[in-house]
Amino acid sequence: QVQLVESGGGLVQAGGSLRLSCTASGSTFSRMSLGWFRQAPGKEREFVAGINWGGGSTLYADSVKGRFTISRDNVKNSVYLQMNSLKPEDTAIYYCAAATGVYILRSRQNYPYWGQGTQVTVSS
Repeated sequence: QVQLVESGGGLVQAGGSLRLSCTASGSTFSRMSLGWFRQAPGKEREFVAGINWGGGSTLYADSVKGRFTISRDNVKNSVYLQMNSLKPEDTAIYYCAAATGVYILRSRQNYPYWGQGTQVTVSS
């Protein structure tokens, strides 16, 4: 069983930056594909970014490409989401997710493990 705990959310003005962290329990972290998703009020949970087990490959939603960066530290059992040039439309609850496997997974249905979420609010 894997437990994920996110941190780093908060309130920021448009154009600002935040760094989200997600720390996992369990010994299989280095063999897991990781992702960040977000859910705004009244909307479906959507894929934001993903990273493969080794950290050598990443994938981003078009809406965040060039502004967000996903990374991982397998020694610290952690995954990060650096968010720059934030926009009001980035406001959402952000979730990290994990799945056993090598490749990046874009669909939320492929992730069995989820954190509790952290709120990000971007004011205009």
